[in-house]
Amino acid sequence: MADTDIRRITAPDIRARKGGEPIVALTSYHAHTAGLLDSHVDFILVGDSLGMVMHGLETTVPVTLDMMILQGRAVMRGSKRALIVVDMPFGSYEESPEQAFRNSARVLKETHCGAVKLEGGVRMAETVRFLSERGVPVMGHVGLTPQSINALGSFRARGRDEAEWAPFLDDARAVADAGAFAIVIEAVAEPLARKITAEVAIPTIGIGASPACDGQILVLEDMLGLSPRVPKFVKRYGELAGHIEAAVKAYAADVRSRQFPGSAHVYQLKRKG
Repeated sequence: MADTDIRRITAPDIRARKGGEPIVALTSYHAHTAGLLDSHVDFILVGDSLGMVMHGLETTVPVTLDMMILQGRAVMRGSKRALIVVDMPFGSYEESPEQAFRNSARVLKETHCGAVKLEGGVRMAETVRFLSERGVPVMGHVGLTPQSINALGSFRARGRDEAEWAPFLDDARAVADAGAFAIVIEAVAEPLARKITAEVAIPTIGIGASPACDGQILVLEDMLGLSPRVPKFVKRYGELAGHIEAAVKAYAADVRSRQFPGSAHVYQLKRKG
């Protein structure tokens, strides 16, 4: 099949997976990693976690819309099949539904991605509805919402006391009822994530949530062992940091000992005749 014949997965395709085969997702911020993920995942999230992973920021709060668009373009260029979802960064959608539409429309136009993601539940339901009614596919995000870290005070898991569950359930229901096609549930008690999954009509995507969720997502660099600090909920499927450092160490040694470049790595004069 020619590349041009490959059909991208869409937001409605993900929506239709509720209760079906688990949805697989990872983050990516680069064309080359997007190409590696593309045939194995259902959607790729261009997460505002790029601020921490790529730029060494302490939180996602400083990430800008231009940063998200730049990396969204890269991921789109590197992929052909997966749905690409781009995070709306802090300050780009909270002011009003009109601001959210203006900025999300820019993301869709400039990256050609298939959906955007917003953090927040009840307080963002009006915005989710406003966008959904105007042709913007929206993925929700409840539980731990990293963009609110300055108000929350820490990245601790939420809902570990059953008495705290009601607001999280309300958030998930509100986002689902407003028209979101799926919802990320981050860092909440497992029974709470299981209950949310059972009660909402759209797919739930867990990250530090529950195996009962309709899908799972991790930050790629976390699961590959490239991040120095990872949350409890991350399973490392690789330890690439050590391999990279070993390769760099070997390269540096070869350069210093003049073993690199060798004759195979340089250009000789053309032979005449």
